[in-house]
Amino acid sequence: QVQLVESGGGLVQAGGSLKLSCAASGSTFSSNVMAWYRQAPGKQRELVAHITPRGITGYSDSVKGRFTISRDNAKNTVYLQMNSLKPEDTALYLCTHSFRDWGQGTQVTVSS
Repeated sequence: QVQLVESGGGLVQAGGSLKLSCAASGSTFSSNVMAWYRQAPGKQRELVAHITPRGITGYSDSVKGRFTISRDNAKNTVYLQMNSLKPEDTALYLCTHSFRDWGQGTQVTVSS
């Protein structure tokens, strides 16, 4: 089982930026897909972005053009750069390893 620890969340004004990190334990990081989800109160968990072992990325329509997912296999870390943040981006952001292992999440709050 892979352990995941997210960091980088916080409170930011609309239009601002944050960069989330997710550090993974274990030796399988580089060979598996990584993804970021988010969950807002009263809403279903939403897939935000994913990145394959070779670096192919995908984004939800709601964040395309504003968020960028990347990974550093040498550091077993995946990142989510979030720009032009909106109040509707407020949520708990969770990373997942191969859609099987999950972190505890980091809270992002965007004020208007």
